[in-house]
Amino acid sequence: MNFDLLEKDRKYIWHPYTQMKDYEKEYPVLIEKGEGCRLYDHEGNVYYDTISSWWCNVHGHNHPYIQSAIKKQLSELDHVLFAGFTHKNAILLAEKLVQCSPENLSKVFYSDNGSTSCEVALKMSFQFWKNTGQPKKEKFIGLENGYHGDTIGAMSVGGDSVFNQTFAPLLFPAFKVPSPYCYRCPCAKKRETCAIECVDPLEKLLNKHSNEIAGIILEPLMQGAGGFIIYPVEYLKRVAKLADAYNIHLIVDEVATGFGRTGKMFAVEHAGVKPDFMCLSKGITNGTLPLAATLTTDEIYDAFYADYTQNKTFYHGHTYTANPLSTAAGFASLELFKKEKTLENAAAKIATFHRVIQKFREIPIVGDVRYIGMVAAFELVRNRQTKKPFSFEDRIGLSVYKKGLKNGLILRPLGNVIYLFLPFCVTEEELMDITDRTYSVLTSLAV
Repeated sequence: MNFDLLEKDRKYIWHPYTQMKDYEKEYPVLIEKGEGCRLYDHEGNVYYDTISSWWCNVHGHNHPYIQSAIKKQLSELDHVLFAGFTHKNAILLAEKLVQCSPENLSKVFYSDNGSTSCEVALKMSFQFWKNTGQPKKEKFIGLENGYHGDTIGAMSVGGDSVFNQTFAPLLFPAFKVPSPYCYRCPCAKKRETCAIECVDPLEKLLNKHSNEIAGIILEPLMQGAGGFIIYPVEYLKRVAKLADAYNIHLIVDEVATGFGRTGKMFAVEHAGVKPDFMCLSKGITNGTLPLAATLTTDEIYDAFYADYTQNKTFYHGHTYTANPLSTAAGFASLELFKKEKTLENAAAKIATFHRVIQKFREIPIVGDVRYIGMVAAFELVRNRQTKKPFSFEDRIGLSVYKKGLKNGLILRPLGNVIYLFLPFCVTEEELMDITDRTYSVLTSLAV
């Protein structure tokens, strides 16, 4: 029967980020069960979910506390429109989000996914300047290698990549500045001796165009889909100071970095930065149900607060905004951080993780090892001396993915970058097993 299901998958389903022709002679992996940091397929194979199912799973699959919260809510209220109506879970989750975020963030706007949380921030920023009498501030700055989602606005402020190149004619123009990509430094510097010169192009741009720029959007400390580029805290601090000095909004996309992934609840805490907008999704519900939130300040909110006749309303919304089931899951997930002392207990595991992945530097095809919190990335290269990458046609990532499955690992590559994005439920024993297996996979390809 399971193979009948897979045939139906082949017949009816179009999978994301997938060249479906690759599955002419094989099937996608049919997962039937998840528990902790493991997934189980229809043939009884067990895999470590090393990527937290697209970076969502924080506390582990099927956590009983979150399951219980969803079941309880399902017996009371499944859905209600959120324009003119409200409900307990949305209120309590918003309160918790504000309490655990930077102190200047005081208002929560709910949506459905990471892309839309970024779209909301861009649109709010854009309209803020209209509402406050500065209509020329219409443009945005993004970082090369940045990724903020696949909707039109999010793609417009992202770096040029295979994700958006086909859709270039649909995108609005945005300024782009170099990424703080230490391994392939845009300024040809060494991190040990540099003065964060990679921020200089941003300052020059602002000096010339700040009167027409609404804001800058970036992923704090870790660019995810752009290759897990992990960059210095000093860069983020410098960007924040420039945004303040030139009167533009600082929009931080914490969709991937939020909810403890970097070792703190939010990545901006490492730098003591207070953004104007913070975009959240993924780990907000532990991956159980879709939900997103855009947090902003009283100053932003007040610019929209006016008599209806002034037409300053923020005309944006989603059918499933603040869905009761999703917000119940989100509230339970945040409660778990306190009940299980998630971040406090993670500190020792993070230290072990960072120590054991150093051995990956020995592998001939590993050019760079970078890490933060429970995330590590290995950039694969054809030549370590020249940093020459594998070509697109080499499909080195596909080889890693297939070998990973044979070794009980779900390793989903981003081009030439292999990464581990581990849930906090992982034990030190499991962590050692995962890194040993990953090391074995990469070493086998280096022969």
